[in-house]
Amino acid sequence: MCFLRRPGAPASWIWWRMLRQVLRRGLQSFCHRLGLCVSRHPVFFLTVPAVLTITFGFSALNRFEPEGDLERLVAPSHSLAKIERSLASSLFPLDQSKSQLYSDLHTPGRYGRVILLSPPGDNILLQAEGILQTHRAVLEMKDGRNGFIGHQLGGVVEVPNSKDQRVKSARAIQITYYLQTYGSATQDLIGEKWENEFSKLMRKLQEEHQDLQLYSLASFSLWRDFHKTSIMARSKVLVSLVLILTTATLSSSMKDCLRSKPFLGLLGVLTVCISIITAAGIFFITDGKYNSTLLGIPFFAMGHGTKGVFELLSGWRRTKENLSFKDRIADAYSDVMVTYTMTSSLYFITFGMGASPFTNIEAVKVFCQNMCVSILLNYFYIFSFFGSCLVFAGQLEQNRYHSIFCCKIPSAEYLDRKPVWFQAVMSDGHQQTSHHETNPYQHHFIQHFLREHYNEWITNIYVKPFVVILYLIYASFSFMGCLQISDRANIINLLASDSPSVSFAVVQQKYFSNYSPVIGFYIYEPLEYWNSSVQEDLRRLCSGFTAVSWVEQYYQFLKVSNVSANNKSDFISVLQSSFLKKPEFQHFRNDIIFSKAGDENNIIASRLYLVARTSRDKQKEVIEVLEKLRPLSLSKSIRFIVFNPSFVFMDHYSLSVTVPVLIAGFGVLLVLILTFFLVIHPLGNFWLILSVTSIELGVLGLMTLWNVDMDCISILCLIYTLNFAIDHCAPLLYTFVLATEHTRTQCIKSSLQEHGTAILQNVTSFLIGLVPLLFVPSNLTFTLFKCLLLTGGCTLLHCFVILPVFLTFFPPSKKHHKKKKRAKRKEREEIECIEIQENPDHVTTV
Repeated sequence: MCFLRRPGAPASWIWWRMLRQVLRRGLQSFCHRLGLCVSRHPVFFLTVPAVLTITFGFSALNRFEPEGDLERLVAPSHSLAKIERSLASSLFPLDQSKSQLYSDLHTPGRYGRVILLSPPGDNILLQAEGILQTHRAVLEMKDGRNGFIGHQLGGVVEVPNSKDQRVKSARAIQITYYLQTYGSATQDLIGEKWENEFSKLMRKLQEEHQDLQLYSLASFSLWRDFHKTSIMARSKVLVSLVLILTTATLSSSMKDCLRSKPFLGLLGVLTVCISIITAAGIFFITDGKYNSTLLGIPFFAMGHGTKGVFELLSGWRRTKENLSFKDRIADAYSDVMVTYTMTSSLYFITFGMGASPFTNIEAVKVFCQNMCVSILLNYFYIFSFFGSCLVFAGQLEQNRYHSIFCCKIPSAEYLDRKPVWFQAVMSDGHQQTSHHETNPYQHHFIQHFLREHYNEWITNIYVKPFVVILYLIYASFSFMGCLQISDRANIINLLASDSPSVSFAVVQQKYFSNYSPVIGFYIYEPLEYWNSSVQEDLRRLCSGFTAVSWVEQYYQFLKVSNVSANNKSDFISVLQSSFLKKPEFQHFRNDIIFSKAGDENNIIASRLYLVARTSRDKQKEVIEVLEKLRPLSLSKSIRFIVFNPSFVFMDHYSLSVTVPVLIAGFGVLLVLILTFFLVIHPLGNFWLILSVTSIELGVLGLMTLWNVDMDCISILCLIYTLNFAIDHCAPLLYTFVLATEHTRTQCIKSSLQEHGTAILQNVTSFLIGLVPLLFVPSNLTFTLFKCLLLTGGCTLLHCFVILPVFLTFFPPSKKHHKKKKRAKRKEREEIECIEIQENPDHVTTV
């Protein structure tokens, strides 16, 4: 190999070019040797993956266990809310508040909640008998209850011109029943049993009371309805697999019975399936627990694995048929496995970063860890198991066996004497006289369509302006969607859409969204409550809220009783000896913590309860309240924390879910920049960065316009979009920048002809496999379907519409290729003229 220096080219450019060539040749040589090794030992490379799958597959079945802690999965792992909960629990443990209002404020514990809704136009207050029957039925349940809260009315209409805001009518009432568990394992089991009975009772009461609608929720309902998605999706995933198998089989077929490879398409999909099963076995062996978010792994792994299958099959068909099947395998590996190795590495890097400690959502971290294992096994199974299948198929083809029936293909003379249907089934579709003169792969229906019709159409000068307009429209909608991204993540998005939890949440949002959840206001340091300035600070902090406060009640008590308590001893003495002994104020005993030092009593901590007025978007406003109150605890003299169990899911959720995709995107960008001057061609990486960015922003913007929230599922899909775009754009772009045709148009035609079939086969199989997800009644699968549909659609749009047109406008230029070919042609003509002059008799022979 020699490296010629272009006139005026700097020496550094030559060294970079040499380095790229050496790396490329080295990778191709390694993949060529890998292909030779697989072709020489196909039984070994077929047996080892099969044994691994059998071993780990049985382990997966034996160790399968669902994840039971939903909060650990979807709530941020490291959040201030969890620290605040620990502090609140240490100050006011559960055994100090046995049967009072909001007793389980700092931990949801075990509970049952029911909303009773009257028919439209009716007043729930006039149906007291039905409400009391429901309440008595709950109280009579075995294993008892701790207390109930019946303080919430929904759809309230007040009496006109009423000064004390008297209620005229209401549409709904919400009642909550808390259980005494206190963390005891035995009591927790009893509580779980009670919740099951409570759910059954609510269903029974709904049938008895036709005039009331009952919506119930228990503490385990969210987990049950979250896990319900995977149960409902089992049959649909199998249907999806059948559709992918069918599509892969049909798209790998040809009229030529010798070169048609339907079983290789089928075996390729099965190869990806057994690699996923093996990865699942490894996951469960390492004490992993299944959750419904892992439902996306088969679709993610299938989209990447089948791309390698179709590229390897296309690489086989591009090889010369006059070579032995072992050499053809080696050539196919050297042609395909370099790019597939690079894309698999980027998959591993991006999902590996998602599995890093920087990821604050456990569900995302577990998914990325499992995906990394799946990608490694996918790569190993493609070059070993599927490569072995390709070896056996090549051996059958070389010996002229039928691709379906595995019988010898008869000679042309024999076929001429047979019926037409027999000729159609058994003919190889290729004349023996021109057996090695043309490429039979050109007769594949997708290849024929691209070569004869699509390539000429998309590069037509009259089509290009419409493509530019289409891209401007695409970019405009994407940009508009990206500007509308908001943190509206809700745990309901992960549940089955027809589940009781979702129905309860919809009704609660409709009728009980005027007020926020009850927020605990914990003062965790000693405070001079008798000081007027402190009292003013407390009033200022609680302004704008509806407060349930022992402080306000005590001040009112002192004012009504005409008692002065301006110093510490009088304040605490009256509080303990008089105020807290009144029956109507006794429940405040659990809200104050006293300590005694000698003969002196001190208040070391206390708590209040705040409720904020909200509009329809309650979650967003509660987050705003939380973000405003927390800084005040640092700037004010009063040291306090605010907490509600829902804060654990809200706390910095937007930052937690977006960090993985930002890290993954930064990782991809960093890898592509570092390899900018090393891998194949720098302009290939530049175009790849632009294409991936365009696809990623397009999916993000259109996803927002399609009402997809930024939750853990959509974030995982965005990470996958990065890799899916690279998987399909990289071979197309690198083939284009390395092409040596005269014009850019000819180069892009050559690239589409070489890789377009595999891209179209894979994206079509991928999108068809998503269709069954539409029939799973779950918000999680709807989100998965929408995001992956946008991923496949935007990638297909860029590979077949946008890039083929834009690459004809912009660099790399092909002028130097023209000069090279012109110089070679001129040199060849000079040599021919010299030969003719030396041997004039040669002209007559020609």
